[in-house]
Amino acid sequence: MDATAQGQLSLTVRTGLPAEVAYLRESYPRPLWRGHANYGQLADFWLQVHGSLREYGKALEEITEAFREGRSDATLFQQAFVPRMNQFLQHLMGHHQIEDQAYFPKFRALDPRMAVGFELLENDHVLIHERLLGSVDSARGLMAALSQDADARRRAADAYASVSRDLLALLLRHLEDEEELVIPGMLQHGERSLA
Repeated sequence: MDATAQGQLSLTVRTGLPAEVAYLRESYPRPLWRGHANYGQLADFWLQVHGSLREYGKALEEITEAFREGRSDATLFQQAFVPRMNQFLQHLMGHHQIEDQAYFPKFRALDPRMAVGFELLENDHVLIHERLLGSVDSARGLMAALSQDADARRRAADAYASVSRDLLALLLRHLEDEEELVIPGMLQHGERSLA
């Protein structure tokens, strides 16, 4: 794929994967995945991991909004936010590491036509990691501001909410696109071929 096409499919601008990249999507539509004979434990686990990442993101947004709206004080916010943020970071980084080092290369070896899609997903991982680092920095700023006056807390909470919202929007797009490559690939080739 040339640089222009890849730029048009960047995670920051795309609204989904084109049919030539997610070429198995039409043969294996999402509503039929769970009923397919090749749908097994690995596909189910993959979707569960993605579901938990979505839940962590939503929980962090809700905790932050409760604090910004004054429904949670600084102590309660910190007690709820810090462990969930740490779990989210560990979960996301671990998941991407396994994908990049193990599963994506196996998919490429199974079906070279999938290489373009997995190259996009790996580029997504780089961008998401960069945005994740920005989110962590912003979260640290928010934690530091909790001991300051109300205006400083509000500014820091607003800054974190903005950075976090951008990160989560990218992550949700990435997860959906990844599912449309990975799960149809598993259904086409069988899970054993990835073992």
